[in-house]
Amino acid sequence: MTADQSRLATQTVLLTIVAMLAFAANSLLCRLAIGHHLIDAASFTAIRVLAGAAILAAILAWRGRLVAARTNDWRPAAALFTYMVFFSFAYLSLSAGTGALILFGAVQLTMFAVALRSGERFAPIAWAGLAIAIAGLIYLVSPGLTAPDALGALLMAVAGIAWGLYSLLGRTARDPLEATAWAFLYALMPTLVVSIAVDFTAGAVLTPNGIALAVASGAVASGCGYVIWYAALRGLTAARAATVQLSVPAIAALGGVLIIGEDLTQRLILASLATLGGIAIVLTQRAKR
Repeated sequence: MTADQSRLATQTVLLTIVAMLAFAANSLLCRLAIGHHLIDAASFTAIRVLAGAAILAAILAWRGRLVAARTNDWRPAAALFTYMVFFSFAYLSLSAGTGALILFGAVQLTMFAVALRSGERFAPIAWAGLAIAIAGLIYLVSPGLTAPDALGALLMAVAGIAWGLYSLLGRTARDPLEATAWAFLYALMPTLVVSIAVDFTAGAVLTPNGIALAVASGAVASGCGYVIWYAALRGLTAARAATVQLSVPAIAALGGVLIIGEDLTQRLILASLATLGGIAIVLTQRAKR
């Protein structure tokens, strides 16, 4: 390995670590803000999208691409809007680790389903991995004393499906950063409409700490996090990029215990091992093929 290759590999590792921490931070920031009633879910979503749009638009403006990069494709914005709204409302009742596991499990399963629909064939061991992953998610949400809230789990599953579709749409983007910036900008208006409508009927909850957490989630963990992730992707294969994201639920669960004081239940541990392990089996088989 040459010096340049070694430097690129080190840079990729560092960028990947920072990006995974940013993705996990979204779950922690949202749960910390909404779970402690520092801000309502609708306002958190609106401020998060606004902050993300502002930082990404600033980056594009700095690159001189804000106008030139404009797109009229509404589908990524619709998927991003759905993810953002359902994600926030799901964390009204879910712990950080449980929410992240359902989210990323649904993301990966959505992408696998699209791959199957497009004609991709899986080996028998890959099908076994899918079955294990699905069984892990079913076990996580099955009735019991430590089961997560059913509505929260459903909302997070929808958020995961939306994020999976958003990721698939982004694969064809000429410049993922530009596409993400415009998706945020286009998603801003409907997000504000939802926030105003919900806050008008249910009442808004706004505190300085809650607003700060929402801005951090949008500008840092989302906006800057996506920029860092796109930089890391230059040194990652598609299979490795998908596999490394499986670390996010574990990071979120650990952060929930250490930072928020959430319980790490046996159900969450077993479900995580089954779901993430099953997905890892599928990704390994796809990488081999």
